[in-house]
Parts: sequence; C-alpha cells; structure tokens
Amino acid sequence: MKKNKPGYFLEKEVISRGYNFVAGVDEAGRGPGAGPVVASAVRIPSARVEELIELGVNDSKKLSEKRREALYEEIITTCDYGIGIINNDIIDEINVLEATKLAMVKAINDLMLCDFALIDGTVVLKIPIEQKQIIKGDSKSISIAAASILAKVTRDRIMYNLHEKFPIYHWNTNKGYLTAKHIVAIKKYGITEYHRLSFKRVGK
Repeated sequence: MKKNKPGYFLEKEVISRGYNFVAGVDEAGRGPGAGPVVASAVRIPSARVEELIELGVNDSKKLSEKRREALYEEIITTCDYGIGIINNDIIDEINVLEATKLAMVKAINDLMLCDFALIDGTVVLKIPIEQKQIIKGDSKSISIAAASILAKVTRDRIMYNLHEKFPIYHWNTNKGYLTAKHIVAIKKYGITEYHRLSFKRVGK
C-alpha cells in the first residue's frame, strides 16, 4: 500500500482465502435533509489496481470535485460496478440507516458477480455472501475508495439536476445538507417532495 493511500491488501487477503469476486461498498448522502442516499459496489480487475492507485483513487471526501469526476470516468470504464439509490420517501418510511443498508444491497445486486463484500463502516447487510466491515474503509481499501467516488458523484449529479428544478434551496452547493441558506429557504418557501420529512429542521 502506498503511504497515506488506499491499497489492495484487504482484497488480496480475501482472495487468498479462495474468493474470486471481491467488491468494495460505500455510500453517500446519509446526512442531508433532501435527496436520496446512494451506494456503490465496485470490483476492480487485478490488472487495473496499480493504475487506479497511481491515478489517486481515494476517499471521495479527500478529493476535489473535478478530480472525483475524472476518477469516476476511469472507474466506470475499467471496473465492474453497481449502484443503489433509495429516495427520500423510503428514507422517511424506514429511516436513513435502513435505507443505507437497502441501497448497499441494491448496489451489490446490481454488480451481480460478487462473492465477498468489503463494507465501509459498521453496517451489517442481509446478503447471501460473505462480508467484512472496515472502519474508515475508504482510506484503506482501493475498492471501497472507488465505491465512495461513484456514490458521491452519482448523488451530486442527482442534486445538480434537482437544483435546476428548485434553485431556491441551493442544492448545487449544499447537495441537500441543511446549511444555513437551505434552512432559511425551507422556512421561507416550505419543502418539496424531495425533502426528508423525518429529519429534524425539515418537518412537515
């Protein structure tokens, strides 16, 4: 593993135990008061690992938006991946933690070929394959880091599109997080069908 960069050692350890299709899983959008939660599962071909490490694939929060966008294109053209999206109405119905789990399961199912999942954080999924939870996994596993980029870019693009429909909430900059401007807009204009009613400071 390169210093201060996610490596492939976690994936190698799993592969050494006989697994063939190891994917990293991460999510974006648990905290915002509007929009969906998005998860991604990424399986990196062993021949592309070093290239993606050298290109700087990392925890999406450590990258600029421009860099995330560039790496997103590299990942989707060189790796196998799945995406899971759970909208705000389902978040309100089952809570954001359960929605996150559902998004991750959908992402893994969308990937199809996966016999082991490396999952960022402590979330345990109800899936018929082996899994391992990795605290701060997006800083340790190149597969989880790649998944964090895909989830973040996918969700940001959704929020940009929703901003075109509702520019008064500034979703192009806050991505649905309850910033001061967002809260002021909610108080002044009310809410939309994309707000999470179950979240404090959103309400009905």
